[in-house]
Amino acid sequence: MGKRLVPFVGGLRMKFEDYQPYLSPALAKATDLIAISGKGCYLTDSKGDRYLDFVQGIAVNALGHCHPKVVEAIKTQAGKLITASFNVVNYPTTLELAKRLAEVTPGELNSVFFSNGGAEAIDGALKLAKAYTKRPAIIAFQGSFHGRSFGALSVTGSNAYYRKYYEPMVGSVYFTAYPSTDLCPKGFNEEQRTEYCLNELDRLFQNLVAPDQVAAIIMEPVQGEGGYVVPSKAFVQEIRERCDQYGILLIMDEIQSGYGRTGKMFASEHFDVVPDIMTVGKAIAGGLPMSAVISTQVIMAEWRSGMHGTTFGGNPICAAAALAVLDEFKQSCLLEHVNEEGAYLRNRLVRLQKKYSCISDVRGLGLMLAIEFSHPDGSPAGDLLEAVRAACLKNRLLTLSCGVHHNGMRFATPLNVTNDEIDQGIAIIESVLDQLYAQ
Repeated sequence: MGKRLVPFVGGLRMKFEDYQPYLSPALAKATDLIAISGKGCYLTDSKGDRYLDFVQGIAVNALGHCHPKVVEAIKTQAGKLITASFNVVNYPTTLELAKRLAEVTPGELNSVFFSNGGAEAIDGALKLAKAYTKRPAIIAFQGSFHGRSFGALSVTGSNAYYRKYYEPMVGSVYFTAYPSTDLCPKGFNEEQRTEYCLNELDRLFQNLVAPDQVAAIIMEPVQGEGGYVVPSKAFVQEIRERCDQYGILLIMDEIQSGYGRTGKMFASEHFDVVPDIMTVGKAIAGGLPMSAVISTQVIMAEWRSGMHGTTFGGNPICAAAALAVLDEFKQSCLLEHVNEEGAYLRNRLVRLQKKYSCISDVRGLGLMLAIEFSHPDGSPAGDLLEAVRAACLKNRLLTLSCGVHHNGMRFATPLNVTNDEIDQGIAIIESVLDQLYAQ
């Protein structure tokens, strides 16, 4: 692990700083690594150094880097047709993918609009909800992250910096509390957080926006950037009940939590709740850019021809890769593997928590897990997290942060990760914490 494999990969002697002037600084760069190749859980950079990748394109590579079946599907389709625009012609791969998605989605969610990325899918879902209900307002949650396009940013509540200089946002968006420890009164237990947040929603209906003016409530069944926060089952079911009571559509953003990440195909299944509209993305196409808005045929019928559109959505190569991903889910019993490895990773993280007092929480579902760092006085230790992440990078482990206070480390391993790969990553984190405590 971390061994330099070759002096220079492909003869390249590239340095990021030589190219940085040509790139907009708007895209935040977590590292200056130049990735040349990837296989499974590992990335190799232009210096020939190999990294254990617990980021995986931000939870995109469900099967790890360059899974052979995904690569073969891409090659085969690319040799036939790259694109002709799905709004002009139909592709066999994309038609088959729509059918296959309908087979794995819950309830009557069997009508699909393909897009290219998560934010684009969110914008589509918001438009669909308004088109169907003919209502103007949207309710979102504090701590949420849905993307950075204007529509998606308007329902994102995890970081004010994302919204800086962009006001006014899309109108008639209202935020309410999500039942995380960071967003509720200090000391509240799960039941109290649930009651508090439901009361906040009811006060919103009473004081700010009449429920018959609300087109949709949009929520992540497990918050992603907000800290991998898992709400209580009662909370999610009560949100569903309020939507039913007032004729409000429930949009579940499953872009990060869906596609097996939590041990079920979609995280909403943990709560026995079926949304009216669901967005998926990230892991859907094995690393290629693809997303989708999925709803019922009845709701989709109000999204009439020309009311939404795309040039690249439903690309046949992306669809071919997505079919290979679904094949692997079935053939490899991937969900069972996620639950087994998720339990193993959680156990390893709990052991870390017992050993290091700076780790104040372990939370999540399946392989959507996170640890939280806190100072001795209980305050968020974002500074410690960044020190840990920097040291992990030096030790050839790529990690990802999360949390409204930027003090969480989330684990986005491939869904087919092994015990050995988990052990390697935990050993690096443990070594780093030992070094930091020794200073």
